Amino acid sequence: MIQDIFTLIIDTVASLYLMIILLRFILQYSRADFYNPISQFIAKATNPLLMPLRKVIPGYGGLDIAALVLAFLFQVAAIFLKALLAGFVMANVLSLFAIAGISILGMMLKIYFWSLLIMIIASWIAPGSAHPALALVNQITEPLMKPFRRILPPMGGLDISPIIVFMVLQVLSVVVAHLSQPFGIGFSLM
Repeated sequence: MIQDIFTLIIDTVASLYLMIILLRFILQYSRADFYNPISQFIAKATNPLLMPLRKVIPGYGGLDIAALVLAFLFQVAAIFLKALLAGFVMANVLSLFAIAGISILGMMLKIYFWSLLIMIIASWIAPGSAHPALALVNQITEPLMKPFRRILPPMGGLDISPIIVFMVLQVLSVVVAHLSQPFGIGFSLM
């Protein structure tokens, strides 16, 4: 029972912090507003661990590679800690790295899925809202939507491109689910 409680706490804290690290990467990739209060929170929450890594790992092509490395290392540590609590020893380091990589990819897909869903609902409920969270969601999803909007421009005021993006995200989630099966971890976008 105590082991389950500690596993739950580690899993929750690790998932939340991993999401914050990945949001930092996504916000930089999408060139989101750095002065948004939510962006400021994400920067302050990740700076203590990210800044030392940035001295060693430079960015490449506008991508914050240090943030991805931090996310990977953080996920490896969380998986290792949960395995230790369960009394399971990870004999294969490559499996540990694969599980961490698949988990990070799955978390990125979830972030984009929920961001897109929030963007669509907000466009119906509060179109043109200036709320900082909705502004960030729009900035996160725009680079994802842009290529599909070029292919399918709005027809009669109706933007069908989110449907295509949802299908692509679902296909990628099926791929991630199949990649995760040999390691005994489940994945879904929900």
